[in-house]
Amino acid sequence: MPTLSRWFIKTGMVYFVVGLMMGALLLAQPALGWSSRWQVLRPVYLHFLFIGWVTQIIMGVGYWMFPKYSREKPRGSEQLGWAVFVLLNVGLILRAIGEPAMTLAPQSGFGWMLAVASLCLLLAGWGFIANTWGRIKAR
Repeated sequence: MPTLSRWFIKTGMVYFVVGLMMGALLLAQPALGWSSRWQVLRPVYLHFLFIGWVTQIIMGVGYWMFPKYSREKPRGSEQLGWAVFVLLNVGLILRAIGEPAMTLAPQSGFGWMLAVASLCLLLAGWGFIANTWGRIKAR
């Protein structure tokens, strides 16, 4: 298994564990008597599960298992693959910080963080498509 695929998959599993813990905290909130302010973590929880876990697992397995691009570059551009990994995770972390901050204090000036996070996630998606598209071909 390529190193990049291992990083995608292991990082995805970390997001899965953290997402499950956040989900458990959100469900336990009423029983613990916590204020409803913890609901600001709901979008972070969903992003961690759907982008952090599911998307990273898909990208890691896709990078590893899709048909070879060529003999010289069997998986396309490794540099682009690493750029996708970095952009995806930077976008998720910025989102995890910026979303609750903007909800709790809209005047706090963290809006730029959500814009940069969205741009990082968009570029990661485009990068994955650009790197994988040539590997999807008829035999």
